[in-house]
Amino acid sequence: MGVFVFLPLVLPLTALPIARLAEQHLHPRAATRLLSFVGGVLALCSTLCLGLLVVVGTAQLPGNPLPDGWSDPEVRAAVPYDEVAGKAAIGALAVVATGCVATLVRHVTVRRRAQAALDGMPDSPVAVLPDGKAYAYALPGGPGGCRARIVVSTAMLDCLNAREGQALIAHEQAHLAGRHHRYLLVAQLAARANPLLHALRAAVAYCAERWADEEAAGEVGDRRVMARAVGKAALVSRGTPAPTLAGFAAPGPVPRRVAALLGPVPPARWWPPAATAAGLAAWIAAAGTAASALSSANAAVALFLVLQAATPL
Repeated sequence: MGVFVFLPLVLPLTALPIARLAEQHLHPRAATRLLSFVGGVLALCSTLCLGLLVVVGTAQLPGNPLPDGWSDPEVRAAVPYDEVAGKAAIGALAVVATGCVATLVRHVTVRRRAQAALDGMPDSPVAVLPDGKAYAYALPGGPGGCRARIVVSTAMLDCLNAREGQALIAHEQAHLAGRHHRYLLVAQLAARANPLLHALRAAVAYCAERWADEEAAGEVGDRRVMARAVGKAALVSRGTPAPTLAGFAAPGPVPRRVAALLGPVPPARWWPPAATAAGLAAWIAAAGTAASALSSANAAVALFLVLQAATPL
């Protein structure tokens, strides 16, 4: 077990460089998928290792559900760093579990409330709500036959002309088609599981918006129209009901989105050239992710074998 159980807790640091560079050197679609995958794996591995430390740390606590033999001195001697780190992991894992559950509950609750607000409205792909507050977001489908829909307020549409309104609808449709809410949810949960992954959460949110921008710009056929629509909407938008739902002009680096739309189409590559800074950052993140997976697997197997040898399960 040894040091391997601690590595996944700090290896998310290897993803910080690519979180800053992927949005500049990769197509937004590739960047969103890459960062979500890296963040999800790193978060899962760090949480697993916290769980392993909790198993070790709780073996000495009275009333624990573990076999009594696991607290024998021979077993404790075979598993290092069990006294302080193991017990500290109990609180850390409780915080992680609470944060992740709260995120999931909020995500489900907001979706249900948004679906309920559309009851009685025409069953059309675009739901226009008479509201003086400007907003537009993609509402994924759910259980019970709830279909995916685009929700937009009349105040938002009043701020845009016909072509810009078309760009708005195309943007939200791209969110639904790409299932961007799943990437956003993974990034949110990863940041809850490990604070070192907060940078990936922000990067995924930005890249998902850029992905939808590019898809919508291709649909409209005019990148300048798309840029104007994003800029106008950002001035009046109130954002989305939850960070796990994709929106047209959610708070964030809108000027960067506009500048990107006024520039050339991003290259359609899924991995940056190895000789560039982005390529080096991508390989560092890949190595960190692989090392995290191997370390957590090694720690889990080692702990299982030690405890099995001491106390047959």
